[in-house]
Amino acid sequence: MLWKKGRRSDNVEDVRDQSGGGGGMRFGGGKGLSLMAVVVIVGFGLLTGQEPMQILEQLGSQLTDQPAQQTTQRTGHPIPAADQQAEFVRAILGDTEDTWRQIFQQSGRTYKDPTLVLFRGQVNSACGSATAASGPFYCPANQRVYLDMSFFQEMAQRFRASGEFAQAYVIAHEVGHHVQTLLGLSSKMQMARAQGKQMEGDGGLLVRQELQADCYAGVWANNAQKRLNWLEPGDIESALTAANAIGDDRLQQQSQGRVVPDSFTHGTSEQRVRWFKTGFEQGDIKQCDTFSAPRL
Repeated sequence: MLWKKGRRSDNVEDVRDQSGGGGGMRFGGGKGLSLMAVVVIVGFGLLTGQEPMQILEQLGSQLTDQPAQQTTQRTGHPIPAADQQAEFVRAILGDTEDTWRQIFQQSGRTYKDPTLVLFRGQVNSACGSATAASGPFYCPANQRVYLDMSFFQEMAQRFRASGEFAQAYVIAHEVGHHVQTLLGLSSKMQMARAQGKQMEGDGGLLVRQELQADCYAGVWANNAQKRLNWLEPGDIESALTAANAIGDDRLQQQSQGRVVPDSFTHGTSEQRVRWFKTGFEQGDIKQCDTFSAPRL
């Protein structure tokens, strides 16, 4: 992947030297909710099958009571030019910004860039505390993506999903959750829960939410390739390998020796691959309506 062609984003905050020992960003005097209870928000994380909307519902009252504290977060240090992995993250995030700004503008909307926070070991966010074991995640409460880059090594070792474009897919998936937030999906999901609609399990709304983020990642990849022509042979295959490796069915089979569709939160390997490919082949956000699709 010829990622050095990409524009570097200025919206990357580096708190790696602050977070390794339990520091990092803190909101509300440490009253944040535990992300380990809502790992489904961890779009590409090490899926636990739990629900994101519980934390969103609680955050509504928590953040309303403490509006000023969101502005007291620590600012990360500038990224050294020699830090090539962080430069890679900046390049990928920068191109997601360029892609989604253009797509939003075409529909008469304004895209608000998210901030990507690089941490090491553990971090506190507006959605609560998390460790590197949670994997990358998006917090809708403060519209930030959190990434411990050691996850990329785990991808290669545990999931056999190596390559720069596989890593780019991770970032693009989390940004896909940000796009969903800007389009009002969080409030719609809360309303659906209140109405008693199916949230969990194969075909549930949580699975549809995650598959849409996969499709959005594909839409980004399509537009980025048209603009930069930066993909090399094998790049798309590496992203598909990553998507295949983290399907609910495959992870459940590996961890517990059986597949339990009723506890799905992200979709099967086949579904995740297919929806990423749909986004990449079509390049059209309208083709990512997983919520009305009769077949996931």
